Amino acid sequence: MNTARVRTLEVSIQQNYSNQSYVNNPITEENQVIEGYFQKEISQKAMAIRKVNKTLCGLLGIAVLVAFVSYYFSMSNELTLNKLSRQITSLNDENAELQNQLDRLKSFNNVDSKMMEYNMLQKAAKVIEVQAVASPVSVDTKTEKTASFNWAIGY
Repeated sequence: MNTARVRTLEVSIQQNYSNQSYVNNPITEENQVIEGYFQKEISQKAMAIRKVNKTLCGLLGIAVLVAFVSYYFSMSNELTLNKLSRQITSLNDENAELQNQLDRLKSFNNVDSKMMEYNMLQKAAKVIEVQAVASPVSVDTKTEKTASFNWAIGY
């Protein structure tokens, strides 16, 4: 806003009124007591809108703070769940290894119990010691022959 243009327009309007005797004592710039920028009077509608805007800004700020706090708690819960998930995975792997060992031991136990059930392996009731006897039959040692190899020409 060009203030120089406004002041000249204001002075010319005042002179027009003074010439027509609407104003007995026109106020000129030399006679002004207070100088400066003064805010215009705010209407009730503008004040109501400002109050509503401040209230909404406050509510928005509170909502943002609640969102940050809830995000913090959700991230901490997610970290805890990830830690528990890793522990569960390691326990499951350990359980699988222990289950394999248990199955192997059970299979040995099952074989042993079946052998005891059918008496396929029996313990000796007595141990008999016998004197060594010289045998009259001589044992012939045979030399092993290797198979003859026929060479093929071509392929």
